[in-house]
Amino acid sequence: MKHVLAAAAALAAGFTLSACAAPSPESLAVNDPWELTNRDTFAFDVWIDHHIARPIAEAYQDVVPEPARDGLHNAVTNMHAPVVLANDVLQGRPEKAVTTLGRIIINTTVGLGGLIDVASKIGLPYHDNDFGVTLGVGGVAEGSYLVLPFLGPKPPRDLLGSFADGTFDPMTYARFDGRGTFLTVRSTFNILDTEAQNMDQVETIERTSIDFYASARSLYRQHRAAQIRGDQPDDFQLLPNL
Repeated sequence: MKHVLAAAAALAAGFTLSACAAPSPESLAVNDPWELTNRDTFAFDVWIDHHIARPIAEAYQDVVPEPARDGLHNAVTNMHAPVVLANDVLQGRPEKAVTTLGRIIINTTVGLGGLIDVASKIGLPYHDNDFGVTLGVGGVAEGSYLVLPFLGPKPPRDLLGSFADGTFDPMTYARFDGRGTFLTVRSTFNILDTEAQNMDQVETIERTSIDFYASARSLYRQHRAAQIRGDQPDDFQLLPNL
């Protein structure tokens, strides 16, 4: 862990230094003025993914039966639903808000606390949403492309959105014995589930890309643009939060 933290600190220092350097015309053309440091950070995140996150996720898939993994995925998704609902409302998308509210009610009750995704089976499909998308719907620009250690792509708009989403999470305000442990376990399972769900797609993109960084940047922006338009893009992350 000390080595990982030291590497992250070195990357942060490098980012600070490179911010003073003049970006290339090519980087400015794609709104990526910190491309050199972003590439270094991206390489660090890929290393973490290959050597830590992916092996753990593969072991998780080998050890935990698929029905149990599906139940965990459903439960984690259901716990995130209030954040989705809040952003559906803020974006003025009533049909999506009604769908999300219906999912929360049905999956929390009939679905045994979210372990079973009953809502999808009766025509209430899941969609993701967050405050970064809400800001985009409101006309806020993405800002300069940015990749952070452990977090992957987080341009300023989406970085601000990720902090704001915490205010929509009921667990932010809940107080009960063992709350800290619960939040830690939930975050760990969320990371593990995201990695397990997406690693095959990420591996395919990496294997078929001439420039993995440029492909990741393009796909990330396409994904976010689709969400802002109100489309339902494929729900996967190129580099799951670590």
